[in-house]
Amino acid sequence: MSSLPFVKLKHVSKSYGSGQQRREVLKDLNLDIARGEFVAIVGYSGSGKTTLMSLLAGLIRPDFGTVMMDGREITGPSPERGLVFQNYSLLPWLTVFENIALAVDQLFPKWSKERRRAHIEHYIAMVNLTPARTKRPHELSGGMRQRVSVARTLAMNPEMLLLDEPLSALDALTRATLQDEIEQIWERDRKTVLLITNDVDEALLLADRVIPLSAGPGATLGPAVDVDLDRPRNRKTIQRDPHFKRLRNEVLDYLLGEGARQKPRREPWSAVA
Repeated sequence: MSSLPFVKLKHVSKSYGSGQQRREVLKDLNLDIARGEFVAIVGYSGSGKTTLMSLLAGLIRPDFGTVMMDGREITGPSPERGLVFQNYSLLPWLTVFENIALAVDQLFPKWSKERRRAHIEHYIAMVNLTPARTKRPHELSGGMRQRVSVARTLAMNPEMLLLDEPLSALDALTRATLQDEIEQIWERDRKTVLLITNDVDEALLLADRVIPLSAGPGATLGPAVDVDLDRPRNRKTIQRDPHFKRLRNEVLDYLLGEGARQKPRREPWSAVA
């Protein structure tokens, strides 16, 4: 990996509202992410995780500070950064293939029809949805819809994947399956990945580095925890690993101690299924 950060947040702050109604959501965030690194941000619901993701996606601008990618300031959305939402964001009248094709056709209009079709089919197969390629969203389970969302984002060939709590609405078995698929995709393509989650175990299962986000208002990033566990990681055995338990406690100690500035609306220590 290059010694220069691929993604850099420098003294980033963001507030909403004005006057007495002004609410500081994020305060003085500093973060470096190396190219090809898998980083997870874990924190309380309502702490500002989605605001952080929106800043990186270029959907909003910081009030103070800068957000950089590959040496350039992020000033708006770009296909270089692929965002996977929690709520799938699929067009209900289009099939699996057509939902992905909509993005591919817009980004690669100079490709031949055959090349675009092969490209789409490749990513449908990558998330094991080939048998469902002609189905519409209402015919799919929640896990299958999220796979379509992941496939669509990957088909855009972004340099960075932004995963905004993409698995939080899924049942435990489906969540575990998609966790495995996300890890396999990262191992294969080595895209730079930022995962936002409220699940400490999920973060430790997937990431190279886990960074806690304090409770708001004025949430800030806590000390990074390097996840020096061998890959691939098996959720059944990792739970019994003393080092895994030490890493989990390190993250939780911050979240429940110094990072707990206000009472959370939901505890961020749910376990991996």
